[in-house]
This record gives sequence, structure tokens and C-alpha cells, in this order.
Amino acid sequence: MTLETETSQKAEGLKKSPGIKQKLLPLTLFFVVIVLDQFSKMLVVKNIPSGTIGVAVFGDFLRIIHENNLGAAFSIGSNFSSIGRLFSMCLIPLFVLLAIFVVYFVNKDFTNAQRWCITGLLGGGFGNLIDRFFRPSGVVDFIDVKFYGLFGLERWPTFNIADSAILICAFLMVIFILKDSFKESNKKEVK
Repeated sequence: MTLETETSQKAEGLKKSPGIKQKLLPLTLFFVVIVLDQFSKMLVVKNIPSGTIGVAVFGDFLRIIHENNLGAAFSIGSNFSSIGRLFSMCLIPLFVLLAIFVVYFVNKDFTNAQRWCITGLLGGGFGNLIDRFFRPSGVVDFIDVKFYGLFGLERWPTFNIADSAILICAFLMVIFILKDSFKESNKKEVK
């Protein structure tokens, strides 16, 4: 094997297998989401009494309020028993998020954009899990947006920064996966 061939094979291997830097750098988004989420929740808890409106912007289009949610999205599971909530809202999501973390580091096929999306999802997931484990009153939700009767909702269910990160990163992840699959199918057609 010539030096040129060996160098070419190493370069190909580097392209296919992301380095540790490519895996660690997106984790900054993970930490940023958690810090922003927890800091904003701390401000809301400190400054707005539970069940009240703190600030209204653009009339009542956007309100910063203080609500506590014992359930998941749209308050699903809020009427479960304490043990049921612990299991379904804390332990199962914790194991799922830990499994995603393992896959994140083991998988070599994720694109850089997909890695950023995954870390944003993980940051949002852990942001809400912190509330579920350490806030007896549940997850702090505070962003309340008018929805003008669409889908029968006058207002969208109240959410927080962690929820926003999960939704945005999941949406982007789907777009990146579809984009990559279209690229692959186009490559196959060209061959």
C-alpha cells in the first residue's frame, strides 16, 4: 500500500467517522437550553405568583404567566397518582433521554445538523425533567400565546423554553432527515 493510498483511506475514514470535537461542540446547545430554561423558570417563580399574569404584550397576544403542570404536554397525565406520575413522567423519560445520549455518542451516521438538533431536544427534555424531580408543584410553564380560536383553542397551552427547544429541534430534525433522504435518493437515481 502506498503512502498516498493510506492517506486517502484515512481521510475517507475521518469524513465518515465524526471526531470527538464534532460530538462535543453541539453539547453547548444542550447546556444553553437547560440554563436558559431553568433561569427563566426561576425568574417566573420568584416574581409572578402561581396562577397569575405577570406581563401582557401586544394586548393579550403574548402573556408571561405562572402555571405549574404536573403532567406532560397539554397536561396529559396530570391526574395520575404520585407513583404513576413518578414512573411515567420522570423515570421512563429519564431512561429514554439517557438512551438517546448513548446513541448520540455511539452513532457515526448523524450529520452535524442532526447532532445539534438532538442536543437541543435533550436539553429541553432534561430542563423539564429537572422540574419534575425537584419541583413538587410540577413543571413551570409561563409562555401564553393567543391562538384566535384555531383548532378550538382561544389560547395555546402554556409552555416554557424547554418545550420550545423540543418542538423547534424536533421540527428541524425531521427537515434534515427528509433533506438527507432526498439527497440519497437523487444520488441513487444519478447512478
